[in-house]
Amino acid sequence: MNTFRSAVVLCCLLVLLVGCSTPSKNQNAASPRQPTAEKRTVAQGPSRTPASDTVLLSTPPDMPLDPQSHAIINKAVSYCRKSQTCWQKEEIEEALAALDKAYALLLKLDDEDDPDMVKRKEDLRFLISKRILEIYASRNTTAKGHRRAIPIEINRHVQKEIDYLTKGDFFVNAYRRSGRYRAHISQELSKAGLPPELSWLPLIESGYNVRALSSARALGLWQFIPSTGYRFGLNRDRYVDERMNPYKSTQAAIAYLKALHDMFGDWTTVLAAYNCGEGRVLRVIRAQQINYLDNFWDLYEQLPNETARYVPRFLATLHIVNNAEKYGIDKVKPYRPIPYETVTVSKQVSLADLATHLDVPGETLKELNAELRQGILPGTPYELKVPPKKERLVLAKLHDIPVASPPRTVKPTVRSRKSPPAVVYHRVQRGDTLTEIARAYRTDVDTIKRANGLKRSNVIALGKVLKIPGGKTPTPPENEVAAKRRPRQSIKYVVQRGDTLWNIAKRNGVSTQKIMRANGMKNKKVLVGQTLRIPHDGAGGTTIAANDALKTYRVKSGDAPMDIAKRHKMTLQRFLHVNNLTHDSKIYPGQKVSVE
Repeated sequence: MNTFRSAVVLCCLLVLLVGCSTPSKNQNAASPRQPTAEKRTVAQGPSRTPASDTVLLSTPPDMPLDPQSHAIINKAVSYCRKSQTCWQKEEIEEALAALDKAYALLLKLDDEDDPDMVKRKEDLRFLISKRILEIYASRNTTAKGHRRAIPIEINRHVQKEIDYLTKGDFFVNAYRRSGRYRAHISQELSKAGLPPELSWLPLIESGYNVRALSSARALGLWQFIPSTGYRFGLNRDRYVDERMNPYKSTQAAIAYLKALHDMFGDWTTVLAAYNCGEGRVLRVIRAQQINYLDNFWDLYEQLPNETARYVPRFLATLHIVNNAEKYGIDKVKPYRPIPYETVTVSKQVSLADLATHLDVPGETLKELNAELRQGILPGTPYELKVPPKKERLVLAKLHDIPVASPPRTVKPTVRSRKSPPAVVYHRVQRGDTLTEIARAYRTDVDTIKRANGLKRSNVIALGKVLKIPGGKTPTPPENEVAAKRRPRQSIKYVVQRGDTLWNIAKRNGVSTQKIMRANGMKNKKVLVGQTLRIPHDGAGGTTIAANDALKTYRVKSGDAPMDIAKRHKMTLQRFLHVNNLTHDSKIYPGQKVSVE
């Protein structure tokens, strides 16, 4: 059986270490906590009572088991309870032997065709595996400390967090909100034999905000992620998320803290494990070459940065509240708890309608029943919290309150291949304005300016490529930007080497006499670098586009403006001019340009 247990422990360690490599949970402004994926799979710790294990592992009504399987599950659970009792009596070998028997029973379950059985078996298997690890960890790494002893040490790490917390409004606002719940939390901690100082832990977890939510979906006062909340008895469905229930989540947090203390025996280490997961902490401990509990700060140096700040931040919080006058906290008045009474309601009604019929502020009902995700009672028996002396009124008015339905979830429409792209691009041509571009792409000027960082000015550079968010690519007849190339009174042209007045006139579709008259020329001689004004004959289209001497060339991969110009016996300046380009402009494969 020892070989069997060793194999189980080895498999568990591999699972645990793989979990440790998962990036830790994010932090938000209100919550620095970051448990890893390892923490998400925490099973119930040994400090849980047998009754709690029964709740955790018993079969729910929607997961019926056949009688034989049910008997095996119950017997395995009884062995887990026996193991817990033996461990608490420090009978280590007996505790491990009981877990061996529980695991052996699981192998008898035939679960191939029953997904519900697979889930039940997996929950129990993980519980057994975690407890084997906890027993080995406690035997090899735990220093038996008193549950009520939290050593407060002021070193440079703690002082840094004191300086951080005493700047800004976060600590003061969180301190005010603590008045709503801290007295209850402290009372429950004392009942469980844990230090009442842990009642300040939600300050750095969530700022005492029952709806604090991190990007990793950690929610509530104690910042439970969904899987960890489920394992500690916090239910979550379409209507209710008990992680936002300050009273139920406090019980779950106490159970988890107890389990961690049974594993490590040292509160600073427990706090580190609460933040980043016990698997990560165990791995750091095993890598230590010294007795880490002689100096927690040796362990601290090797923890993830956010966890390394977590423990000092909690100690800094205790130091500040214990010296309230020094830090000006004594002048801050915490909010008072909201008194309430409960009434069981099975009708699906909204809190807003209830508030109207009860003549109480809607925000009060929302705060008392923060776990209601959509402000609607689930329609099954629910313990509704209402202000004092409102219980009878609820029962009297309930039949007058209409049934409420949660808002319908609209599925996003799937964009077809013919739908316009989310962003289209437009290259600024000569004469373009933001107003005309916005009109052509059926959007507005402000949208184009925000997308392209044009904050103060409507000036756009020739040749610049603009992003048009949500713009509809205009078809050639509708493209006002392209269609607006109306003839101008005249254009300017700089004479290039090899140019003659006749060639210039021919390229631009005008006569030499019109150019001479427009420029006050007495003869047809032109000089390199001379700027000529080229009048237009009003024939429609741009002067260059109307010129039959130009033809279209499609840019190929590897083409450069200089190469194209040479290939068609044009100067670079001429090529750029006829295509409304600059020296900084880029050309792309497939783009159409005009050449001679």
